[in-house]
Amino acid sequence: MDHAAFPRWRRAVTAARRRFAAGDRERGANPVELAVVMPLILVLLFGSLQVSAVFLARATALNAAQSGVNAQRVQQAEDGAGVASAATFLQTAGGWLVGWDSPGPTCVITDADTEVTCTVTGRSLSVVPGVDFAVQQTAHGTVERVTQP
Repeated sequence: MDHAAFPRWRRAVTAARRRFAAGDRERGANPVELAVVMPLILVLLFGSLQVSAVFLARATALNAAQSGVNAQRVQQAEDGAGVASAATFLQTAGGWLVGWDSPGPTCVITDADTEVTCTVTGRSLSVVPGVDFAVQQTAHGTVERVTQP
């Protein structure tokens, strides 16, 4: 063994030992960092789920309103056909829109019996306790009628 290389090798081993020993002072830092960051991760997770629930509630309300318009705009449709169609849609669509049945969907024929407007209101499903958002969607359509050429 070359005596000149031995001190260099020994210095490298000593430096590596010091580096590993210094890492021991950081022991237990990862669980502490996780405990600090975890609430933020949970807030972001539940916040994104709540935003998704709001968008699904809006889509459900809009589809129910469109269903009501499609049923009410048919030529010589019975009064309440749009409301019944929207209510049937909401009963089968799942629970993304809650509280829709207290005022109930409304369908109104306006403008000299040529336009129909249906409105559905409710609240989004609450993923975060105590947090829900009001949802109101409206759809419009033209009433079918016979015209002379």
